Amino acid sequence: MTAVFDPGAQAARATDAILADTLGGTERGIVVDSPPGAGKSTLVVRAALELAAAGHPLMVVAQTNAQVDDLVVRLAEKDPGLPVGRLHSNDTDPYDKVLDGLANVRKSAKASDLAGLDVVISTAAKWAHVKNVEPWGHAIVDEAYQMRSDALLAVAGLFERALFVGDPGQLDPFSIVGADQWAGLSYDPSASAVSTLLAHNPRLPQHRLPVSWRLPASAAPLVSDAFYPYTPFRSGTDHGDRRLSFGVASDGSAPDRVLDEAADSGWGLLELPARHTPRTDPEAVRAVALVVRRLLDRGGAATSERSPDPVPVTADRVAVGTAHRDQAAAVRAALAELGVTGVAVDTANRLQGREFDVTVVLHPLSGRPDATAFHLETGRLCVLASRHRHACIVVCRAGVTELLDEHPSTEPVQLGVTVKFPDGWEANHAVLAHLAEHRVRWPG
Repeated sequence: MTAVFDPGAQAARATDAILADTLGGTERGIVVDSPPGAGKSTLVVRAALELAAAGHPLMVVAQTNAQVDDLVVRLAEKDPGLPVGRLHSNDTDPYDKVLDGLANVRKSAKASDLAGLDVVISTAAKWAHVKNVEPWGHAIVDEAYQMRSDALLAVAGLFERALFVGDPGQLDPFSIVGADQWAGLSYDPSASAVSTLLAHNPRLPQHRLPVSWRLPASAAPLVSDAFYPYTPFRSGTDHGDRRLSFGVASDGSAPDRVLDEAADSGWGLLELPARHTPRTDPEAVRAVALVVRRLLDRGGAATSERSPDPVPVTADRVAVGTAHRDQAAAVRAALAELGVTGVAVDTANRLQGREFDVTVVLHPLSGRPDATAFHLETGRLCVLASRHRHACIVVCRAGVTELLDEHPSTEPVQLGVTVKFPDGWEANHAVLAHLAEHRVRWPG
């Protein structure tokens, strides 16, 4: 008899094992790999609450101010009586003003003002300036794969043990300078905090969260196979648990037909004729904007485990993802011309960590004459393909498969550098092969 997969029970077992290591383990570090939408922030909040309840004051390190403020709010919601410190910069607007309404949150630009609080949260950049304080016994590092190892080195003296939580499939840490001179060295400052940590401490306990609560059953297998072959995961929902429908029938146009395909299968490919184009390809940008306009005009509604009654897919539940900022700006302008406001339009870097009902993606390689390392980066495509709860529509010119075959990697081989698998070439082929089954041609 085949065992029934219980996503809740499997996720609970994984979380219990992580917390047991965090609270009772003896190793100085614990690494947790989390696929998209697996409850990473929920784990961070729960671990913080349990450490504090056990009498272990801790510091929490996040990578952006938005992430810090979100964690502070989540902690306050879970335990309004927990004393939380928000360590911020000296900027004129250093934190979200919603924190001013939380009675249990103390805010300061000086770590000494927050001494003795159960939990103190700040960015890695701010923690790096904290000196002459008694080290915390515990730390939690959120989005640890997006933290550069030099940033970890700058804060490592502030704590004795740490829980590192992050998504290994997302974009690598950003650096504004070249780092080729350090490539292959165990102390490469541009490498992620986790990869450097494990290079020096290979026996540290490693866990993974096995269930994505964001990605639907239609998306999890592709994203898992294409981007997480060594740490596979499942969707927390099954086929039929979520449904996307429209109140207005299709008009037969390509945007409407790809919307119907995406509503039915979870994926849609709107394929434009093959052509080399400028980066802000006007025809592709217009196609993206028209898909969004028709999605809103047709009264999209979603049912899911969160709500058995249809909930309108409003503009704030829709996102457009691009590779470049000028492409995002062009899409915003095209949407404005069509009277669309409130849709999140941004690059993969800025959409990372966010969640929407429906996403529309301008493929990074669409219309390009070459396949550069930037456009082939695995994490970029992974982010763009994993933001949605219901459906993802990709707009792309034909010919990308041939482009990939004509442009094998010409990057220099660097000794000692761990090869990232899967590489962008392989991941792109896997995603395009799947999307080909859900193709609608434009015009058509």
